[in-house]
Amino acid sequence: MKMLAYSYRKDEAEYFEKFKNKYNVDLILCKEHPTLENANLAKDIDCISIITTPITAELMKKFYDNGVKFISTRTIGYDHIDIEKAKELGMHIGNVTYSPRSVADYTVMMILMATRKIKVIMERSKVQDFSLRGVQGKELHNLTVGVIGTGRIGQTVIKNLSGFECKILAYDLYENEEMKQYVSYVSLEELIKNSDIITMHAPATKDNYHLINKKSIEIMKDGVFIINTARGSLINTEDFIRAIEEKKIGGAALDVIEHEANIYYNDLKSKVLNNRDLAILKSYPNVIITPHTAFYTDQAVSDMVEHSILSCILFMEGKENPWEITMK
Repeated sequence: MKMLAYSYRKDEAEYFEKFKNKYNVDLILCKEHPTLENANLAKDIDCISIITTPITAELMKKFYDNGVKFISTRTIGYDHIDIEKAKELGMHIGNVTYSPRSVADYTVMMILMATRKIKVIMERSKVQDFSLRGVQGKELHNLTVGVIGTGRIGQTVIKNLSGFECKILAYDLYENEEMKQYVSYVSLEELIKNSDIITMHAPATKDNYHLINKKSIEIMKDGVFIINTARGSLINTEDFIRAIEEKKIGGAALDVIEHEANIYYNDLKSKVLNNRDLAILKSYPNVIITPHTAFYTDQAVSDMVEHSILSCILFMEGKENPWEITMK
């Protein structure tokens, strides 16, 4: 099978080498992200692998005209792909899964950092301000954590949190029986009202767009902590910023934000950010911002590369493919 991988990174090198040999794949690597200008590299190639760069309707059509039948994104989320255009053309789309521990461990770290005010402590320490004023934190066993989304990552977060002896509420359209030994499933409104910490583990769907907004923020506890290691579109950033400034939200840790494309994963030193909300959020002492790195472990990168290759193989062989997206 012949396959083209765009946005090839150095950290993926050993895994592409390992799995192309393991699965006997004829693999072409391209360091550039897919564009209309380099889409012809995929001419007469059945499957391509991408990461988070946008696949617009125009670019999708270009790939389709070049003979591409399957696009695999080396990510769990696929909101960067124009699914409607794919459906119209008959283009098949796949995502990947990877070790849920990568994001789950990072999430617990972010919860602890936010509730223990680590950003302020570290920034003060840089200038040798070792005073205690304003850095008193909270202990997890005294708090209620609300977990929105109990898929593979949400479940792992819950198991990790269970060791801290905190009360855990959960919301998901599909309740998981195993998780009921750790959590109380409640309605989304009840979770939002009663949680001291809300952590997001839901996909970027139309139904989940701006779950955190002015209306939902109003019913939250005063001083609530918001953690988002899922997708930026789950939070209405304008409403979120207002709530931070009004001290309704006591702190936050965000690994993702709205409109992060073309910012994260780039070296932008000495440049003016073209995302004003990001610039504002970075300035707040009680908001921790990281550049979509919760997933980034050696195990996760290995899984992403292997599953993308396997997904293409299964598609070409006409076999059941657990990573192919069902387009309704």
